Amino acid sequence: MFKQTVNIIEFTELYNILIEIKNLFTFELHNYKKYSEFVGQIEVENSKSINSIIIVKNKNHTAFLNKKIIKKNILVLDNFPIKVEKILDKINIELIKQRYNFQSQVKINSYILNLNSKVISTNDIDLKLTEREIDIILFLNENKKPQSIDTLQNKVWGHSYALETHTVETHIYRLRKKINDKFNDNDFIISVNDGYKLLFKK
Repeated sequence: MFKQTVNIIEFTELYNILIEIKNLFTFELHNYKKYSEFVGQIEVENSKSINSIIIVKNKNHTAFLNKKIIKKNILVLDNFPIKVEKILDKINIELIKQRYNFQSQVKINSYILNLNSKVISTNDIDLKLTEREIDIILFLNENKKPQSIDTLQNKVWGHSYALETHTVETHIYRLRKKINDKFNDNDFIISVNDGYKLLFKK
């Protein structure tokens, strides 16, 4: 199973916060008090530079980076104060995108989802999407079975509190309406008893 990790470097206060709510996420969490500890670990386990996110609290702290570390995997959290749920949002979004190996385009049935331009298209028709709408589509595309509102709330939004159920439903409703209005496709995302899923066509 593809296991992702979040490596927090010289940011112990953030690690202490996240470790207290570790039941709210599924990724592994590692804390490094010094850059040298993390770099030394990369020498042993190169996957840490590929299948993980690196969190630092100042963009100037990235001077230690070398060719073994993919710069796209670095998340700088320097805009304080910031709510914990916002931090989890950022982490979860990056993890979802990473599972696609930073592909610029993802094919879903007859559609092409461009992660760079945030556009979904088919038959030369384009539709601009929000970051959250892309996250929803990627998550549903990754999970073939119906996903409940609670699961979407936890996995896409990254937390299970400070978010009302209807917020998820509203986002799904607006996304389905946009797809249907633009492409005349009311079955891109379907509602089932267990939640929502993409309708994969053979």
